[in-house]
Amino acid sequence: MAAGAADAVATVAEVGSAQQFEEHLRLKAKSLLVVHFWAPWAPQCVQMNDVMAELAKEHPQVSFVKLEAEAVPEISEKYEISSVPTFLFFKNSQKIDRLDGAHAPELTKKVQRHASSSSFPPSANEYLKEDLNLRLKKLIHAAPCMLFMKGTPQEPRCGFSKQMVEILHKHDIQFSSFDIFSDEEVRQGLKTYSNWPTYPQLYVSGELIGGLDIIKELEASQELDTICPKAPKLEERLKVLTNKASVMLFMKGNKQEAKCGFSKQILEILNSTSVEFETFDILEDEEVRQGLKVYSNWPTYPQLYVKGELVGGLDIVKELKENGELLPILRGEN
Repeated sequence: MAAGAADAVATVAEVGSAQQFEEHLRLKAKSLLVVHFWAPWAPQCVQMNDVMAELAKEHPQVSFVKLEAEAVPEISEKYEISSVPTFLFFKNSQKIDRLDGAHAPELTKKVQRHASSSSFPPSANEYLKEDLNLRLKKLIHAAPCMLFMKGTPQEPRCGFSKQMVEILHKHDIQFSSFDIFSDEEVRQGLKTYSNWPTYPQLYVSGELIGGLDIIKELEASQELDTICPKAPKLEERLKVLTNKASVMLFMKGNKQEAKCGFSKQILEILNSTSVEFETFDILEDEEVRQGLKVYSNWPTYPQLYVKGELVGGLDIVKELKENGELLPILRGEN
C-alpha cells in the first residue's frame, strides 16, 4: 500500500452506515466535521481523499470522514447529494457549508476558514471578502435571469420563495436558481453585496431587480414580461434536445466525467460500439432533469435516445448489447 493511502486510513474515518454517520455527528459536535461523499469508481474522488488526508494532518482539531454516497443512500438523499465528490461541513451537528466538485484549493480554504471560526487577521478577512465578491459576481451573472431563493424551484423552502417561483412560471420566464441554504457564505455575503437584506432576490443581466414585493408590483404594472427573458415551452425544448444528435445520452455528468455508477457503465457500453453520440448533463439543468422524466415517462437516469426516440436506461441497453441488437439500433437500422 502506498504511503498516501496508509495516511488516509490513519487520519480519515470511514463511515459505512447511517447509524455510524449519526454517531459521528453527535460525538464530533464540538469540533468541525468535514464529510466527503465519494465513489470508488470516480478517480477525482480518490484524489480528493488524498487531499483530505493531508488536511487532516494539518488540522488535527478537525474531524474528517469519507462516506460512499451510493452505499448509504438514505444519508445522500437526506442531504441532496446528486453527484460526487461533494463535501459537507458540520458544526454543532448542523450543516454549515457545502462544496460540490473536486476543488482542492476551495476545500482547503473552507476547512481553514471554518476551523478558525471567525478569528482571522484583518489581511485574511480582506482577502476573503474580495474572493467572495468575485464569486458572488460570477453567480449573479451565471444566467440571464438568476433567482437566489430558499430551496429549489421544485421544492421551495419558504412561502416567499414559493410565490416568486409561481409568478416566474406563470409568465413563462426562463430563470436559473441558487439555493442559499446550500451555502452560508453566499447567503450572508449577498445581503451585503447587493444591500438587500432578505430572500428571495431576483437578478436580470447581473442587476438586482428586487424581492417578492417588487416582482408583484412589476407583475401588476405588466412590466415584468418586458424585463425578464421568456422561456421556450419545456416540451418544445425537450424535443429539440432529444433530437440534437442521432444518438443522445441524458446522464449525470458528461463523456469525460460520469457522476454516478449507472452513467459510467452506460458510457463504457456506448464507447465500446464506436458509434458517435452526444451527452447532456442533467445535473446542470433541473428543468430538463425533472421535465424529461414526464416527457418520456421514464423516471430514472441515464436515458438513451436514438433519433429522438427513447431506447431506455442502463438495464435495457445491457440487454440489447447481450442480444446483439444494440449496434443496429444505434445506427438507426431498427
